[in-house]
Amino acid sequence: MIRADPLPAVSPLLPRVPAWALPDGPVEHQPDAAFYAGAALTSLDQLVRSDPPWAGAWRQRLALKSAVAAVRLAARGEDEAALRDVWHLRQPGADPGPAGTILDAWRRLASQPPVIDGERLVKVMELLGLRWDDAFADLPGMIRDMLGERRPAPFAAAAIASHVIALSPGSEVLAWWLADLVVAQKLRWPRPVPLLMAQAFAPALRSQGTRAAATKIRPGEQKEFERAVCLAVAQGAAEACRLGTELGRRAGRLMAVAPKLRAKGAGEVIFLLLNEDAVSGSLATKNLSRFGARRLFERLQKFEAVRELSGRPTFRLFGL
Repeated sequence: MIRADPLPAVSPLLPRVPAWALPDGPVEHQPDAAFYAGAALTSLDQLVRSDPPWAGAWRQRLALKSAVAAVRLAARGEDEAALRDVWHLRQPGADPGPAGTILDAWRRLASQPPVIDGERLVKVMELLGLRWDDAFADLPGMIRDMLGERRPAPFAAAAIASHVIALSPGSEVLAWWLADLVVAQKLRWPRPVPLLMAQAFAPALRSQGTRAAATKIRPGEQKEFERAVCLAVAQGAAEACRLGTELGRRAGRLMAVAPKLRAKGAGEVIFLLLNEDAVSGSLATKNLSRFGARRLFERLQKFEAVRELSGRPTFRLFGL
């Protein structure tokens, strides 16, 4: 029998955004919002650069959360569970449908280097269900120019989002996709961390009026939008760090039990669990049958090393 390959230990001390780095009430002034964004990004940057072995699953879980907001922006009704199903339960190579292609765009953002050229931009717009317009052709060059500017990451993100909306008011989902890519470029991350799309409907991007009078702050409302993006970055970074702490703890349990797994193909399953949001319970590989996978996941559940994510007795999905 083949043992799972040994895996590195998880550091118990993961960066967290401190309470003082998040506002406890309305933030009216841009410098205050920028302070919160900078403080929160410092913690997130430490987490990104630590490159934990479960970073792939972490990014894909964040991509899923962003896709939920993007689907809502597209006036569709798929929630997190539905998106997870259309992606992970489809046949290999099958079309995941309109909502699934939106998820595909965010999965690609989370797993590829933060660079953009004309060809990639065309593909991203196709996945997001947007029609190409020649006005978008200059976007890659504009983003490259931003790298040479001294503008902080949240303000660069606000600038590119505003520019996209100015070109096409119906392209807000692309605006947030590119905003996350620009943040990664400015911070020199190897891959983006999906943050801003998931905040599109959050309080940070609504006006500071009463709840009844609050309205969504749109890209292009310069000072107001920059303040709102800074707050969205702070909140998104805090949520990403909290998720990292949660997944790091679960990954630690998975790695601790790995040497006890004697099933052929166990190493492949552990690799997928550390790099994917979810793994099908009926997974079949060269070294693992569907029956073997079912028994392996049952054993991992017994060790409390994985969670069942679908809540179903069949077509089950597992993840950290």
